[in-house]
Amino acid sequence: MYELEKNAKQYWDFILDLRNDSRVKAGFIQQHHIKEKEHYKYMKSFGENFYICLDKGAPVGYIGIISDDIRVATHPDHRGKGVAKFMVNEMTALHPAAVAKVKIENEASLRLFKSCGFVKKYYILEKE
Repeated sequence: MYELEKNAKQYWDFILDLRNDSRVKAGFIQQHHIKEKEHYKYMKSFGENFYICLDKGAPVGYIGIISDDIRVATHPDHRGKGVAKFMVNEMTALHPAAVAKVKIENEASLRLFKSCGFVKKYYILEKE
């Protein structure tokens, strides 16, 4: 059904648009709007660590692992269809030491990672 394809320059705009989508951005720890120039510089440095999830050839999400930290996003039109679970399970098979840093209020991500066998190990407390 789904397949992971190694990230290529043709997907950089898809990743940027998805990451800046207000429905997706809210789930990430860093909330700032990412500018194209900043994103392209990041992709040049770390793009090979990302994969694109395709459904019948169309991108529906992305996943990357940087320093064993998982970054995952599913297009809102494809949520609830197992896309993120597919991506996490595929990538953790390749990177079993990978971890997920999730905002405590991001209940969807907490459910996702629990359903993929992750357990809570640490609390990181920040002063507001």
